[in-house]
Amino acid sequence: MQALRNLFRAPWSSDVKLDGQTAVITGANTGIGKETAIDLAKRGARVILACRDMEKAQAAVTEIIESSGNDSVVCMKLDLSDSKSIREFAEEINKNEAKLNLLINNAGVMVCPYGKTADGFEMQIGVNHFGHFLLTYLLIDLIKRSAPARIINVSSMAHSWGSISLEDINSEKSYNKSKAYAQSKLANVLFTRSLAKRLEGTGVTTYSLHPGVVQTDLWRHLSAPERFFISIARPFTKNSIQGAQTTIYCAVEPSLEKESGGYYSDCAPASCSAAGKDDELAQKLWELSCKMLSLSWD
Repeated sequence: MQALRNLFRAPWSSDVKLDGQTAVITGANTGIGKETAIDLAKRGARVILACRDMEKAQAAVTEIIESSGNDSVVCMKLDLSDSKSIREFAEEINKNEAKLNLLINNAGVMVCPYGKTADGFEMQIGVNHFGHFLLTYLLIDLIKRSAPARIINVSSMAHSWGSISLEDINSEKSYNKSKAYAQSKLANVLFTRSLAKRLEGTGVTTYSLHPGVVQTDLWRHLSAPERFFISIARPFTKNSIQGAQTTIYCAVEPSLEKESGGYYSDCAPASCSAAGKDDELAQKLWELSCKMLSLSWD
């Protein structure tokens, strides 16, 4: 019903300005990440694109500056599948940036063949969850000093089909690419929830969201039959500009200032799965994440 109601709502828009604010967006050289960057740059923010492929990132920077008329847009190297790269990126940000008002954890891999990150994590949980967990941990003090600030985790409705396999988080016993993707997206929802609890009273708020079924590069690992079904559904899918709207909504909508830990879709609050509201599971995932990354984050 929520989806049906949202279909007939007027499109969300806001003229909020972000002058003097700094945003980091992971995976911002393509798709909804790039469209988010263009929008925030138009609002006056300093935008840092955190990307693995620097050639594509540099091309995106040029395009974003041209589209927005804001030349305070830069790119920096970040490979979320390698904790060394994440630590180097965070060190640069902490050293050179006076503030960080928006952290948008947007990058992701989707239904890819089985692979491992540099740290030995299954690729989807490694990039989509562990990488962003570590990045957020390393930037959290700067974010708190910049309050009011927001942390946004791009999840997916696929989280509803997911479960967290605490005993086999890296899918070593058996690998199903769709289940592993859904697990990683559920982890985004749970991380957002746990983070909100820990940040109560700091002026830093957290949001997770479903961008819609967006036509992006993420589809590159889909099989022929999967692509066929998506082509049938194409009239109901979104382009990258439409797909970025809920991220932008979570980043700038004034009425969300006091909200934290929730899940959003179509620029409105939405219902996540029962597992996505399971505080006990969220806590167990938090503890496991700290253990896997050798962190202490209470």
